[in-house]
Amino acid sequence: MKILITGAGGFIGQFLARQLLDDPNHQLVLTDIIDCPVPRGSKHPKNATVIKGDLFEEIDKLVTKDLDAVYIFHGIMSSGSEANFDLGLKVNLDATRVLLEKLRHTVPGIRTIYASSQAVYGRPFPDTITEDVFPTPEGSYGAEKLVCEILINDYTRRGFIDGLSCRFPTISVRPGKPSQAASSFISGIIREPLAGQECIVPVKDRQFPSWVCSPRTLINNLVHALTLPADALPSHKRTVNMPGLLATVQDMMDALAKVGGEDKLQHIKEVDDPELGAILHSWAWKFDNKLALSLGYKPDTSFEQAVREYVDWMKEQKQVNGA
Repeated sequence: MKILITGAGGFIGQFLARQLLDDPNHQLVLTDIIDCPVPRGSKHPKNATVIKGDLFEEIDKLVTKDLDAVYIFHGIMSSGSEANFDLGLKVNLDATRVLLEKLRHTVPGIRTIYASSQAVYGRPFPDTITEDVFPTPEGSYGAEKLVCEILINDYTRRGFIDGLSCRFPTISVRPGKPSQAASSFISGIIREPLAGQECIVPVKDRQFPSWVCSPRTLINNLVHALTLPADALPSHKRTVNMPGLLATVQDMMDALAKVGGEDKLQHIKEVDDPELGAILHSWAWKFDNKLALSLGYKPDTSFEQAVREYVDWMKEQKQVNGA
């Protein structure tokens, strides 16, 4: 398969590209406005082509008649979209619409996997959230994601694409540096202390809940999305809440202490950040995974396991980089 990944310089794009490049039959086109390397340790790195640049300017190079599938990962995250409405609208909505139009006219019916978010939901929350709960986003990021979901539904209904919108839980533990996402601390609470660095938790409530998923589980589920038959979902309802699990701040601290040692807890600083707290408290946290599980998507077993996977990944990276 020839597969395009937008936003491929981000960690999800990099993780997915590396896994897809384990298969010699996959040809990848990786694109981002930032540096977008072929992931180190890939089994078939020569099967990847990198095109760095603005999606609006490079669209003709990116979308070609021989494409078989597309992953849409580009975006400005939650707090970034809230801080800069115009930029969020341009990247999250306008660029996606332009891409969908190009796909429609160049490779009609192409499998298109869109990275959406639980941020499409807003208060008041029901006891449990399913795909049938009406989305009422409380932030620009969630609103932009929801508009794109609706477009993907209609493009699929009309046969322009074969789209799937995957609403991601909060991903933890993310490698790398803190991001613009309000949820950045949910990875930082593990990542930074393990590196001997301070992590600021913007809510002074250890029972604050989050709906989370490990990178490895998400990537496996995104690869699975390539294999779903077109009729797995109705043509006008193409959105699935990806499997996650509930973890409180205390659960995260307990996992950190168990995997990394009690001494790592000293690197956590708890504060009340009204701006980030408002975003975080507007997000849902109790989901029903039944639809996703019925389609063959898999959940994590525990947050502690996600932490152990991150530690194992860090060790692997040291070997790959020759450290």
